[in-house]
Amino acid sequence: MSGTLAKIAEIEAEMARTQKNKATAHHLGLLKARLAKLRRELITPKGGGGGGPGEGFDVAKTGDARIGFVGFPSVGKSTLLSNLAGVYSEVAAYEFTTLTTVPGVIRYKGAKIQLLDLPGIIEGAKDGKGRGRQVIAVARTCNLILIVLDVLKPLGHKKIIENELEGFGIRLNSKPPNIGFKKKDKGGINLTATCPQSELDVETVKSILAEYKIHNADVTLRSDATADDLIDVVEGNRVYIPCIYVLNKIDQISIEELDIIYKVPHCVPISAHHRWNFDDLLEKIWDYLKLVRIYTKPKGQLPDYTSPVVLPYSRTTVEDFCMKIHKNLIKEFKYALVWGLSVKHNPQKVGKDHTLEDEDVIQIVKK
Repeated sequence: MSGTLAKIAEIEAEMARTQKNKATAHHLGLLKARLAKLRRELITPKGGGGGGPGEGFDVAKTGDARIGFVGFPSVGKSTLLSNLAGVYSEVAAYEFTTLTTVPGVIRYKGAKIQLLDLPGIIEGAKDGKGRGRQVIAVARTCNLILIVLDVLKPLGHKKIIENELEGFGIRLNSKPPNIGFKKKDKGGINLTATCPQSELDVETVKSILAEYKIHNADVTLRSDATADDLIDVVEGNRVYIPCIYVLNKIDQISIEELDIIYKVPHCVPISAHHRWNFDDLLEKIWDYLKLVRIYTKPKGQLPDYTSPVVLPYSRTTVEDFCMKIHKNLIKEFKYALVWGLSVKHNPQKVGKDHTLEDEDVIQIVKK
């Protein structure tokens, strides 16, 4: 382990020394690729045993979405967690696993949302210190990350935490790079760019790929991409998670300062202690989770508006809905009747590929 850490420190030092310009772009790209490979070694332990990285200490995934909370010890993260869970909780006592405690599951707009404390991620976890690695495995499964900051010293903390999460292959509030990448058996490296590139040229792309021992591939750059973007695509294990910055302790600042904070993107100012602005926070959480609620209607009865079936926005077909209820349902499926925004007529007869929208009502007709 220490050997890897030393190598990482060495490369980081060399990168800091290297001036950024056209002439060094190629060299920096190489260093970044080396760094990414070393970091991956730290996060995914080598060795046999067959158990994948991060097995055996994960928290049972319950509910419709999972939110991870990250923050320095003194920022009021635990107060926020217990107050949120206290106000909106449906199960206060919850199973505690050795590593990650689940402060609770809250119910909001009919969805069950799991709140997770992610302890010990900060400072050095990405260098394999402590039990950071297990927590990272859990962090990567979150649908949303909340970074809790002290409003009096937010920026320093924000940078450190973002840095740590980036180091584990977690990308906050960003979309996967628009890069096509396909390995081949022969034919060398083929680079196509559909728009002008300010950082990547054939040489840089070739040397980054050579670092991964890839010598035959088609690469298509569909946006102005960086070396980091290309590395992310080659590594292929990056997760893209939305993130909200929660600025705590606003009872300690002036109204003028508060006005400025409100303009910062992805930010919600709160006071965990006084429970101020929780409604705003939950509203934003709901926004960022992009959940879709589907109400079920048994034949000849009114729709059940109390417990919707909640789907992630990326998987909202009728088939996804059926799978969430029971995998056998799709075998007996004949068609569905849908009322709501996704259809032109109410009700409308649809097949299993129909895409549902938030608050649609559905009735499944079996064979």
